[in-house]
Amino acid sequence: EETEREAEAALYWSGNRTLPGAQPAAHCYCGHQFGNFAGQLGDGAAIYLGEVLGPGGRRWELQLKGAGLTPFSRQADGRKVLRSSIREFLCSEAMFHLGIPTTRAGSCVTSDSEVVRDIYYDGNPKKEKCTIVLRIAPTFIRFGSFEIFKPLDEYTGRKGPSVNRNDIRIQMLDYVIGTFYPEILEAHPDDKVQRNTAFFREVTLRTARMVAAWQCVGFCHGVLNTDNMSIVGLTIDYGPFGFMDRYDPEHICNGSDNTGRYAYNKQPEICKWNLGKLAEALVPELPLDISMPILEEEYNAEFEAHYMQTMRKKLGFIQLQLEDDKKLISDLLETMHVTGADFTNTFRLLSSFSVDSDPSILEDFLDKISKQCASLEEMKVAYKPQMDPRQLSMMLMLAQSNPQLFALIGTKSNINKELERIEQFSKLQHLTAAELLSRNKGRWKDWLLNYKVRLEKEIEHIQDTGAWSAEHVKVMNLNNPKYILRNYIAQNAIEAAENGDFSEVRKVLKLLEKPYEDAEWYGEEPAGEEDVPVAAACSSVTSSRLPYSSKPPLWASELCVT
Repeated sequence: EETEREAEAALYWSGNRTLPGAQPAAHCYCGHQFGNFAGQLGDGAAIYLGEVLGPGGRRWELQLKGAGLTPFSRQADGRKVLRSSIREFLCSEAMFHLGIPTTRAGSCVTSDSEVVRDIYYDGNPKKEKCTIVLRIAPTFIRFGSFEIFKPLDEYTGRKGPSVNRNDIRIQMLDYVIGTFYPEILEAHPDDKVQRNTAFFREVTLRTARMVAAWQCVGFCHGVLNTDNMSIVGLTIDYGPFGFMDRYDPEHICNGSDNTGRYAYNKQPEICKWNLGKLAEALVPELPLDISMPILEEEYNAEFEAHYMQTMRKKLGFIQLQLEDDKKLISDLLETMHVTGADFTNTFRLLSSFSVDSDPSILEDFLDKISKQCASLEEMKVAYKPQMDPRQLSMMLMLAQSNPQLFALIGTKSNINKELERIEQFSKLQHLTAAELLSRNKGRWKDWLLNYKVRLEKEIEHIQDTGAWSAEHVKVMNLNNPKYILRNYIAQNAIEAAENGDFSEVRKVLKLLEKPYEDAEWYGEEPAGEEDVPVAAACSSVTSSRLPYSSKPPLWASELCVT
């Protein structure tokens, strides 16, 4: 019976049979892509099936991604492949179980049908299996849905398909607020300006909290265009996303993001910029002189409050909120950056740091945290110059001879980064592994001593330090995941699935469903310390020997997602 039900489900979730009552459709929207208005876009590979009401009247929209041509497919074929579908399937669920607002993935159905894809856009296409993901969310309406009314853009010369159709904008606002923000409609039944003001404020606050949550787990979205921003504050449209391994504030997860517009440290400001575009799209139903002050006065404050609240939990500050915490957190991130520390594992490890004044305990902990820092080889890979020396030389000459043209090209930040990489790479050539280890330990010792002082303030007036310690560790472990969807873990699962073995996808999914727990319950065997360097040097096939909570192997730095 179970097999029959699964076969029937596969028919529906592969798009081969239409659900009773479904009215398949594709959603039209516009968007600002990489800062420029792109005009009409729409769901080029996603089919809306309809909505279902779950327990308690919760509304869920069902959508098949990769089901074929839609009116908005343009020159594409509307298909998705196993590789990208597994990534979206796993990450949607990973984010949900991390406690971050997100769309969900209900199923992933693959087939023997194939399409040709040039994965790296390098002229080497290959055949890949067509795959469909069932996406589930209260709604897939996005900021870009309201940009269909945009008049002619002065920079791109493009406009939305529904210019001057304010009647549709009113209809959409009524629907979105009435359906997804009923409490706002109830509070302002007779004043639409007040109602729309409250709606924009709530979208602003939800977006600020969402991106703060991203920053706290090291998640990078990769393509934060306005058409990839949810009107109800969900993480939406999983493409070239990535969780940071080695902490780098300027980490770019999308290989196509040449200017670093959507780098990790720029995400909060980009989401605010996108909210500004939503505000423009709501005019005249919400004048800018009302919406923009809300954005300016409330977004940053909400982001900062949520970020600091979570970061304090990640560091186990459960008693006090001190002004100096901000600097301590900033110093921690800087220490992680210069030592190349693993973002996820470093935070997880800090729960085992003892306030005990015994110097040997501190030395033991320094040994542990040093293992989470980048090795000399990893640092060399990270800072390896990326530009051809002749190209760099030509750009530097252009900067001197024609600064106006150089500014127009817009590569100044890229050149500065490249010069920094060359400088760092040169220094690393003259450094030994022992010197790097000593330097890293010195930096971590300085920060840990300050962290110890801060923890001592926590317990200054505590009678039962044992109870405090237990709660301190519990809070930290509930806010610092042990398991995230690292790119190399996803890649191993994809390679196995492409060879017909889906057991790795299922195992990874099980781990991601309990990211804050140790995985002995699912048979994860910790590798011995002597195994890790060997495994790290191996190919992707052998690398499954690494524990899922391990730092990534060296080959993972070569993975490129576009």
